[in-house]
Amino acid sequence: MHSIMLWAGIMINGRTRLHVVANGAMTGQRYIDEVLLPHVRLFRGAVGDKFVFMGDNATCHRTVAVQDCLDSEGIQRLVWPARSPDLNLIENVWDALGRQVAGRNYPPTNKNTLIRALAEEWDKLPQQLLDNVVQSMVRRVECCITLHGGHIPY
Repeated sequence: MHSIMLWAGIMINGRTRLHVVANGAMTGQRYIDEVLLPHVRLFRGAVGDKFVFMGDNATCHRTVAVQDCLDSEGIQRLVWPARSPDLNLIENVWDALGRQVAGRNYPPTNKNTLIRALAEEWDKLPQQLLDNVVQSMVRRVECCITLHGGHIPY
């Protein structure tokens, strides 16, 4: 099977377009150019001052240039505990998306059909699923605190 890198944003009553990261490694500058400015900045504008961006601790997301970009755009970032990948809401969404693509009558056979299938299934994911995942964040954080940053059952 083919492997590609994706990025997407979710919120209550909304989502970004699915972004396919083209060939090559994701760098801090590329993250700014391909994700933060075209997607996150617009998402933040739609939400307003209460917007909090939840990324993760990937090296390219933690560069000084990325932090400077977020600061200059007035985007507050959720502080991410080092040992708590289970907090990442999008992982549950990627799982659902992957199951949808795998369950298609005609599974993708090459990179282009995989990208097309992912985009089609992304658009079909029920908003209620995304809303439920976002609404689970309070429980996830409470559980993470209780377990001192250990594995949580999500």
